[in-house]
Amino acid sequence: MRKIAGLMISVVLVLSTIGIVMLASTSEYEAAAHYHDRYYFLKRQALYLAIGMGAMFAGYFVNYRLYRRYFWLIGAITIGMLAMVIIPHVGLNINGSRRWLRAGPFTIQPSEIAKFAVIVVLSWWMSKHDDRIREFGMGIMAPGALLLPFIGLIVKEPDFGTTIVCASVGLALMFVGGSRLRYLSVISVIGVVILALIIMHNPNRVIRFLAFLDPWRYEKTEAYQLLNGEYAFVVGGFSGVGFGHSLQKQFYLPESYADFIFPIIGEELGVLLSMAIVLLFVGYFLCGLKISASAPDTFGRLVAFGITMLITMQAAFNIAVVTGCIPTKGLPLPFISYGGTSLIVSLGMVGVLANVARETDVEKLQRLGAIKDRARRI
Repeated sequence: MRKIAGLMISVVLVLSTIGIVMLASTSEYEAAAHYHDRYYFLKRQALYLAIGMGAMFAGYFVNYRLYRRYFWLIGAITIGMLAMVIIPHVGLNINGSRRWLRAGPFTIQPSEIAKFAVIVVLSWWMSKHDDRIREFGMGIMAPGALLLPFIGLIVKEPDFGTTIVCASVGLALMFVGGSRLRYLSVISVIGVVILALIIMHNPNRVIRFLAFLDPWRYEKTEAYQLLNGEYAFVVGGFSGVGFGHSLQKQFYLPESYADFIFPIIGEELGVLLSMAIVLLFVGYFLCGLKISASAPDTFGRLVAFGITMLITMQAAFNIAVVTGCIPTKGLPLPFISYGGTSLIVSLGMVGVLANVARETDVEKLQRLGAIKDRARRI
């Protein structure tokens, strides 16, 4: 597993490096206009990356079984932070959403932390009750009840993108953990209906969905960002216009350094390097699945699978959004988009995934040592 973990970490480091390099290009105009410092976002992201690297190394050296012991603390603290976000004058209201807490000169986004907490809590339940997980109550109702507080509070912010990711990862963990597919299918349909009803009662979300169906009708409003993102890919073509020469980043594509950084990559570096990024995420996905399949216990297997699916699914959703395949959602591209909490948590989870691989090797060596001891005694 050491080679697989090393390959996975190498992939993540390459993606993070691409993120820093592209942020230097995509953010310079908006940083200069709003903060009078063209390197404002770059310097902050470099700091987040340094902290994230520390979180990754910490995750690598802390035995993942510790999260199973303290799952309740991880879940309780995360739910408390999610609740604080929606309290007036406590959570920060930015563009009509309450998703952040102020921490001095920085902000914390608890919904990013909730992604890891959901994985830990559900993995604990599924591994603890794996002998009864085929039952409706133990395999669907109970883990669903554990997932509900996280989902409900994230919807309240509102953050539908993170809600969909957390719910999808939760269902995937239930399936891999042994829950019956027919039960999960019913729950999935009910969840989609509920989410559709919530969206229907939110005029902004309805218009955003209509803009996805007919973007040219809303080209000056809700579909403005989407169409300019697609235009960036068209202009970039196969080889791109060259690093630093994007036109769309010059206030045509708002906040291109965040959720819509991938179109700028396509414009400046072309479709070839854009596809290389997609292949890097595929490589991460395959490494994560290998680590999960080889984990020494059920909890490790589920945690590794959850982390693998979470990051891969978020990357797939982001790329699908900016290419017009699904309606617009506020989801960053892991390791590449600007965002402190997202980068730090993602790198920390990579460290946890690497620790599962490390403990797999440790257990194999212990088993091998035990076999050799028995052979000597014989």
